[in-house]
Amino acid sequence: MKSVTNTQLDTTVLDWPTYMRRAIELSCSVWTATPNPRVGCVITKSGAMLGEGWHVGSGRPHAEVVALGKVGVAAKGATAFVSLEPCSHTGRTGPCSEALIESGIQQVVIATLDPNPVVAGKGVEQMEQAGIEVYHLLDFEQEARSVNAGYFKRREHGLPFVRLKLAMSLDGRTALASGESKWITGIESRSDVQKLRASASAVITGINTVLQDDPFLGVRTADLTISDEERKLNSALLERQPLRVIIDSQLQIPGTSKILTSGGSIKIYTLNKNTAVKNFTDNVQVISNGSSNKRVNLQFVIESLASDFSCNEVLIEAGPSLSGAFIEAELVDELILYIAPRLLGSDGKPLLNIVGMQSLNEFAGFSVQQLIKIGEDVRLTLKVDH
Repeated sequence: MKSVTNTQLDTTVLDWPTYMRRAIELSCSVWTATPNPRVGCVITKSGAMLGEGWHVGSGRPHAEVVALGKVGVAAKGATAFVSLEPCSHTGRTGPCSEALIESGIQQVVIATLDPNPVVAGKGVEQMEQAGIEVYHLLDFEQEARSVNAGYFKRREHGLPFVRLKLAMSLDGRTALASGESKWITGIESRSDVQKLRASASAVITGINTVLQDDPFLGVRTADLTISDEERKLNSALLERQPLRVIIDSQLQIPGTSKILTSGGSIKIYTLNKNTAVKNFTDNVQVISNGSSNKRVNLQFVIESLASDFSCNEVLIEAGPSLSGAFIEAELVDELILYIAPRLLGSDGKPLLNIVGMQSLNEFAGFSVQQLIKIGEDVRLTLKVDH
């Protein structure tokens, strides 16, 4: 495999960055392909685009196969631009490396190698052994990784990418002193949260939120204000619900809770080993975890979601105590903060419960990644500086 930067490309291939940008753009056509990575592919010949495709989700044809299906016999002698190294193993679908070889593709240009140890360079090796020239466009490495931040983190570190979603007033409050919180933010922000849920492999909340608000915590498709095209592209996602996870150390959750009775897969992490006292339905799994401090070990939860349930991206929607605990445990990668243009008063509920700080340097700071207006609200996306 030859690794090249954009400035090292000769005059005959100066259009390569354009096609690779398109492949990465295609990979973003769907919000998630969990537990698989999002991948896009563009096939060209003699400076003309022949076909393109992207991966919709697990069990569906991969991006390369979709693109090849559109090109047919014209793929012979062509160049394929793929946002991730083509897979070389048989899972629910066949190896993309073999499909590219059989098509007669002459060159394959990738943005990054696949961190999956089952693939990791083997796809490249297989194609090169078959006579295909493989190039790695180094300038697109970070962008391609960021599209699949959770997939790369799970494969390389055994952890999912964790987002913490919070909503607050201008004075940093999440509810009135009485506990009333519906609705701080506007309908546009609430629709945006539905998209976050649909994009997540799992959504985590705590028992206090369940007892106080009795949330559904799944995707309410009727509340998604998206274009017909975006709805069509993500139609498969809108038929699924993310895994819903409850942190409930004493197993207090009532069997009638909305989150338990609305279908979909539910995981409850608890310290209570006497799970027989609860008559849960088959879609609910109780996972006991011992802990010396009488709290569920959050590190264990996050590791379990990656290793046991192949979660790439996790969304936390919890109260101030559990949200603060995740930050204190340094398990949050990104903070999504919705700010409503209203005041709730100094006796309102705080955004986070983090106590005992003696120094400004005790916790990591945040880097602002994006600031946009959604309806009357503002959405801040912040990266946690670990």
